[in-house]
Amino acid sequence: MSTTEATPDHGNTPKTTIDWPTAGWSTGILAAFVVAALVFPSAISTGVGKGFTLAASMFGAYWQVLLLLTFFVAVALIFTPWSRARLGGMRAPEYSRFKWVAMIMTTLLAGGGVFWAAAEPLYHYSSVPPAFDDVEQGTMQGVFAALAVSFVDWGFLAWAILGSLGAIVMLIAADRGLPLRPRSLLYPILGKKAATSPIGSVVDVVSIISVAAGTIGPVGFLGLQISYALQSLFGFPDVYWVQLGLIAVLTAVAGVSVFSGINKGIQLLSRINVWLAIGLMALVLVFGSAWYVLKVFVGGFGLYITHFIPLSLYQGDQEWVAGWTVFFFGWFLGYAPLMAIFVARISQGRTARDLLIGTSVLPPLATTVWFAVLGGTGISLDQQNPGAVTGPLADDGLPAAIMAITSQLPLSTLIAIAFLLLTMTFVATTTDSMSYAISQSCMRQGEPSPRLRVTWAVLIGAAAAVLISIGDGGIDALQSAIVIAAVPVGFVMLPSLFGAPVLLRRIAIEQGVVTSKTTRVASPAPTDQL
Repeated sequence: MSTTEATPDHGNTPKTTIDWPTAGWSTGILAAFVVAALVFPSAISTGVGKGFTLAASMFGAYWQVLLLLTFFVAVALIFTPWSRARLGGMRAPEYSRFKWVAMIMTTLLAGGGVFWAAAEPLYHYSSVPPAFDDVEQGTMQGVFAALAVSFVDWGFLAWAILGSLGAIVMLIAADRGLPLRPRSLLYPILGKKAATSPIGSVVDVVSIISVAAGTIGPVGFLGLQISYALQSLFGFPDVYWVQLGLIAVLTAVAGVSVFSGINKGIQLLSRINVWLAIGLMALVLVFGSAWYVLKVFVGGFGLYITHFIPLSLYQGDQEWVAGWTVFFFGWFLGYAPLMAIFVARISQGRTARDLLIGTSVLPPLATTVWFAVLGGTGISLDQQNPGAVTGPLADDGLPAAIMAITSQLPLSTLIAIAFLLLTMTFVATTTDSMSYAISQSCMRQGEPSPRLRVTWAVLIGAAAAVLISIGDGGIDALQSAIVIAAVPVGFVMLPSLFGAPVLLRRIAIEQGVVTSKTTRVASPAPTDQL
């Protein structure tokens, strides 16, 4: 798979490598949504709410099964000899393991890496999830249950759908000459026709809209939440111009990173994120209660593993499932096609086993530890002083949790500022990474130029700035809209479930890693069909 820029035209290749219809439809639909949200905020909010409810009720169970099967297939492939096959046509990985995993982790976590990690365990602690309706609120079993359910939403299944089987299909399809675009996920069923099929254009547009909505939402959400935090810490007015300034700074950071390229920009931001997160985690453990966090992590993770399938497929309280598990599964599913592109781009030269462990095992394990440290510390502080953390969370929402936690620790202001900085760099990394993936999805051939990537970064920031002008409703509607967009994306990811193992086996035979039962010599497989 080539990762070089498109070469100048010499009569053999077209001068224009951008797919303007795909880019035009994607930006047009997003712009129409933003304008409609401004002009008809109530109608859009109501319509999106109804669409979300319908999508969750009709497809929620399918998403739960799809994500669960994707994880099981990914893990099973790790133990096959096929997983020794090297992907991407390179002899050695382009990035070290630490840099590679850092880029993957920080791209997904975004703002959730701080605000949701602190708040979700507290929400489930305050109100015991219905899957554990026999557990008494406030007990240690209740704490274990709160963490276990948080792990369901952000754990193994979320990571598997984002970077495992889809990335394998994308890498193999690219080796067969297909572009790094969402349409290539249809390669297992369409073969090389996926590159030119009209349905491929629809898949590209839907995938771009889905991930753009999923990125615009966190950017706008970040502006609102950090504005609240600055008011709590320093008395800054929590008004639109402050929120706008924060989004402008975030967009500028992402823009600078874009022009630095993947090898410098995203990679540098990712490493900063990881080291800052490790440092903050250490401070929280030292100033909080490391023993308590260890105890609740072991209890919560044990409950998560022993109830893995029932929790992943829980259908008891449909309203609760739609608001939590299905919402997050739909959100991550909406990211899946473009995350597959990004993971494929940075994973060239790695074996399939490396890729599967580096996406489906290591990041979710690190995520559960992170959630246990922030959420567990918040619960511990609230148990020592009832209402100290859950009270602000109930009154002011997500940002109040991390602010309430840090306010009760030594060096509270410094730690709070560090958490806000971490959140900004998380979201900036996601904006940069997804700007690359969106731009790549608009390319007929070659890699997108920094100018195209920064254009998408600016468009994401501008859309977020416009939507927050109408308050939380615009951002909430957009974040719910990604769940609606996940409906078609759920079917786009389905071919990877059965296609990745078949394609990987074929690649392993071609590379001589294994031999076919019917063919001793590895022979090239047909390139126009699975």
